[in-house]
Formats: sequence, structure tokens, C-alpha cells
Amino acid sequence: MRLFPIAATALMLALPAYAETQPATISVTGEGTVEIAPDMATVNLGVTTEADTAAAALKSNSEALAAALAKLKEAGIEDRDIQTSGLSVNPRYDYPNDGSQPRLNGYVAANMVMVRVRDLAVLGATLDGAVSDGANTLNGIAFGLQETGATMDEARRRAVTDATHKAALYAEAAGVKLGRIASITEQMNYGGPQPMMMAEARMAKDAGSVPVASGELSVSSTVSVVFEIAQ
Repeated sequence: MRLFPIAATALMLALPAYAETQPATISVTGEGTVEIAPDMATVNLGVTTEADTAAAALKSNSEALAAALAKLKEAGIEDRDIQTSGLSVNPRYDYPNDGSQPRLNGYVAANMVMVRVRDLAVLGATLDGAVSDGANTLNGIAFGLQETGATMDEARRRAVTDATHKAALYAEAAGVKLGRIASITEQMNYGGPQPMMMAEARMAKDAGSVPVASGELSVSSTVSVVFEIAQ
């Protein structure tokens, strides 16, 4: 029976810890951006051929693509930087104006590859060589960075600096003192940080016979930071 008073005393001693009030806080969002010239490009190119039979269309396509790939390798593109992105063989139909049934009129074969060019100085010449010797389809170029770690870290530093500046401004305007940081949360896009193309482009030097504008990439980071208000 004597255990009850002891338990009650222990409970009373514990109550003040739960009664502590949480400190007031200031929550801000900081953004940091770094503009940097790209050092690589990804090109989607390939071959589209037509023939009376599917086998003939595919054979002609394979020969033309082999010639284009050989040209890419002559330009210094390694096997690891070439990947098939699409392969298809489809029937081709004629659609009469009189509303009658469509008529089979051969087959179309398409084979597309993604090519990484790690030396932008030869990008234009590489494209020219591939297109002049086999490839007849070019679906676009995307510029990027081979290594994003250091650039992304700098963007994160700028984001935290921006958040700290905002919090200090709000604290001053409110007549309070800024305390310690309670939490930092990075807001990430799915798939990690994605470099975005800037509107202003700069013509790449020595791009070869095909003019290519590499522009700049904008690598960004966004953080949410909670600061305590000093008592």
C-alpha cells in the first residue's frame, strides 16, 4: 500500500517536463541557383527506312544505322555512350479518297539511339558526320553536366544563406531576436536535382559544321528552414 504515494510523487515530478511550452519559431524557404556552362550533350538520333517488306525495311535500316554508328565511333564516342532508345517496324497504308479499305503499301522501320557527347567542341562535327553517313532522323539535343555534385552543393549553400537572410529580416521587422535553427528540410524534385536550360544561349566554340548553341544550365536547390525565436 505504501507504493501509491511514491508513484503519485513520481508522476507529479514528471509533470513539469510535459508542461514546458514549445519555443516560437520563424519558418522560411530559401532558394539557391548556380548558372554553369554544360560540359556534355545527349542526342537522340537514328534511321528511318521504307521498303516493300518488313524484312527489307529492317535490313536497309540496320545497314544505315551501322554506318552512322561507325561514324560516331570515329568521332570518339565510346560504346558506353550509345544506347538504343527505340526500335520499330510498322506497316504503311494508303488511304483512298473514295472511302474504300486502306491498302498495304510497304513497311517503315525506325531505329533510334541516345548518344552522349562528352566533348562539346566536336558536337557539331559529330552530328554532321552521323547524319551525312547513315542517320536521317534527329529528335533533339539536351545539354547537361557530367558531374553535378559540386554545383549542387553550392546551390544548397546559397539556399541556406537565402533562408537565413529572410529569417533575420523577418525577426528584425517583428522586433524579436533570431535563435538557433530547429530544422532544415530540402525540397527535392523526383529523380533528384534537374538542370534546366536558361533562355539566354551562347554559341559553342568550334562546334563543327552544324552550329550548336550550348547556353547555360541553371542548377537550383530549395530548402525549408525553421528558426527558433530567442527568448
